[in-house]
Amino acid sequence: MKFRKKPVVIEAVQWIGTSENLNAIYEFMGNSPLLDYFPRVHPTYLIIHTLEGNHQADIGDWVIKGVAGEYYPCKPDIFEQTYEPVREGK
Repeated sequence: MKFRKKPVVIEAVQWIGTSENLNAIYEFMGNSPLLDYFPRVHPTYLIIHTLEGNHQADIGDWVIKGVAGEYYPCKPDIFEQTYEPVREGK
């Protein structure tokens, strides 16, 4: 059988590695304890705690808020193939 992904609008922020961007991601995630960042040890990635375990978000990855309010990282090439911008309409 083949399946098509249902059209779902998601929210996402791209991790670009700056302190301002880190603050934006913390705010996006509601200042959640589900996000860890250790700049002295691993300055290029974040750790996102999910129900499936810990996932690494590298610079360039997107942090997505899923339909159930969960957060998870997504590689930029997969994000580009799966999502497109939603035009804020009237």
